[in-house]
Amino acid sequence: MKNKIAPSILSADFGNFARDVKRIEAAGAELVHIDVMDGHFVDNLTFGSGVVASLRPVTSLFLDVHMMVENPEKYVEEFAKAGADGMSIHVEATHHIHGALQKIKNAGMKASVVINPGTSVDAIKTVLPLVDMVLVMTVNPGFGGQAFIPEMMEKVTELAQLRHEKGYDYEIEVDGGIDDQTIQLAKNAGANIFVAGSFVFKGNVEENISKLRSKL
Repeated sequence: MKNKIAPSILSADFGNFARDVKRIEAAGAELVHIDVMDGHFVDNLTFGSGVVASLRPVTSLFLDVHMMVENPEKYVEEFAKAGADGMSIHVEATHHIHGALQKIKNAGMKASVVINPGTSVDAIKTVLPLVDMVLVMTVNPGFGGQAFIPEMMEKVTELAQLRHEKGYDYEIEVDGGIDDQTIQLAKNAGANIFVAGSFVFKGNVEENISKLRSKL
């Protein structure tokens, strides 16, 4: 599967999202990762569907919405209408993971399931035939700038093996602590979509994306 870079705007300039998204698009990124947090599922509060709606007219990039919220199924239609291309929801955040993923697909978006560092691949095996992507958190969710947890690569490898054995076609995304060193570990384990926030937006955005790309 094609390797893709997904800069997280959690680390962008909140006053200049449009400018920063245009910069990452020009630099060759494939996705814009948008972290939605509700202050309950994680101890942080960030963006709503209004940010997605404001970015949709300024970029053709895939808007990759990561829902770190309780009961994410309540917000599916709202984000679909705002222009999100894909929605990632945590298995830990809903009692109805299968139905919630179906709802995302029915709304016309790509559906992704997310697992936290403390959650095993076993927790999502029943929905793997349904999803377009699996997101493996390589830090504990909630805040940018955390250190990569290398033990999570075992889960990435397990997911890649399951995909091969069962004939599934989901992509594997990693999120947290991705830089020009850890991106190689994640790629070698089997991931193909790499969320990078702090590394991309601290310093020269174009140069930083180029560094990531060179390691792939």
